[in-house]
Amino acid sequence: MAGWAIAVHGGAGVDPNLPTERQEMAKQLLTRCLNLGIAALRSSVPAIDVVELVVRELETDPLFNSGRGSALTENGTVEMEASIMDGPGRRCGAVSGLTTVKNPVSLARLVMDKSPHSYLAFSGAEKFAKQMGVDRVENDYFITQDNVEMLKLAKEADSIVFDYRIPKVCGTGVQSPIHMNGLPISIYAPETVGCVVVDSQGRCAAATSTGGLLNKRMGRIGDSPLIGAGTYACDLCGVSCTGEGEAIIRGTLAREVAAVMEYKGLRLQEAVDFVIKERLDEGKAGLIAVSNTGEVAYGFNCVGMFRGCASENGFMEVGIWD
Repeated sequence: MAGWAIAVHGGAGVDPNLPTERQEMAKQLLTRCLNLGIAALRSSVPAIDVVELVVRELETDPLFNSGRGSALTENGTVEMEASIMDGPGRRCGAVSGLTTVKNPVSLARLVMDKSPHSYLAFSGAEKFAKQMGVDRVENDYFITQDNVEMLKLAKEADSIVFDYRIPKVCGTGVQSPIHMNGLPISIYAPETVGCVVVDSQGRCAAATSTGGLLNKRMGRIGDSPLIGAGTYACDLCGVSCTGEGEAIIRGTLAREVAAVMEYKGLRLQEAVDFVIKERLDEGKAGLIAVSNTGEVAYGFNCVGMFRGCASENGFMEVGIWD
């Protein structure tokens, strides 16, 4: 085996005018999460435990759109979703419509480990969380003042573009330049979080978590909890996606990386580049990936992606832009 590798992301699609202060905050959080994962990998913690550990950290910090700090629905509440997948045996777990679970990725892990199912949602997921005794809080815990203000703007304005904390408000009658499933949308909050890991035994794992779109309809489910779309892991690789959920779903983006590695014989970065170029149609997205040989890769076709990666050979990178 070539050694361990890890990558994290905090969302694809970044306002090019993002203030330097917030860029630095994002880089610091990504670096902290990378170091957390690196320490675990150096202690021989299995890949599946590392991705859960890192995503929990991302969910707890309100900077990105997952857990505390999740984007608000049209009703001003939070509905979160997450998934996790263990490459050996392709075991997986996913959850949607969570309103009280402090760390959605850990409930997804419990679905994988402690239930006969792969996916639980809404009241069924909440009931399972209560049965499992996971940490639960009032919905207000997840709501930040930033997101309350952004939801207000989203409802008042015709269009708000990209980074949802720093809006560009278009005048009345100006059509949104952002489309989803061919239809203009009024708000896009890209900051999903994710982590992919291959450990020193060559075991791959992936996890993804999000609050979804700001001002989304109640009950909307994106790509993050969908195995093969937002998250995938197998013997070859682990993948976590971020960006326009509907495009990622249509392209089964995460699974496609593994598929072209398996059927076309591509190396990891080649597979990532191929999928970003050929499988998104007009959608905008990004992804991070690791292979069972210790490779780490990422790709995106939008303006920026919050990401960081490291490998056992001493390589480490944290960045936002191309």
